[in-house]
Amino acid sequence: MAKLLHISGRVQGVNYREAMRQEAQRLDITGWVRNRRDGSVEAMVDGPTEAVEAIIAWARRGPPSALVTDVQMSEHPGSFTSFERLPTE
Repeated sequence: MAKLLHISGRVQGVNYREAMRQEAQRLDITGWVRNRRDGSVEAMVDGPTEAVEAIIAWARRGPPSALVTDVQMSEHPGSFTSFERLPTE
């Protein structure tokens, strides 16, 4: 089961999406990441349990210039073949 993450704080304009895409590739995570119009970032992550836990831990801190204040999670069905950056929604 995939996890939908809603990440709040200073997470736009700090290379968060690209850094997450690179981390997801390193961990063999599939899914997507996108900016939200409210200034947050949303990501769907799927993969082996340990890898998903690792990307969630990474999401809580983000890249060096980010300041993450909250990560909310929910489970969602999903099957993905890669990890992509999606347009803002």
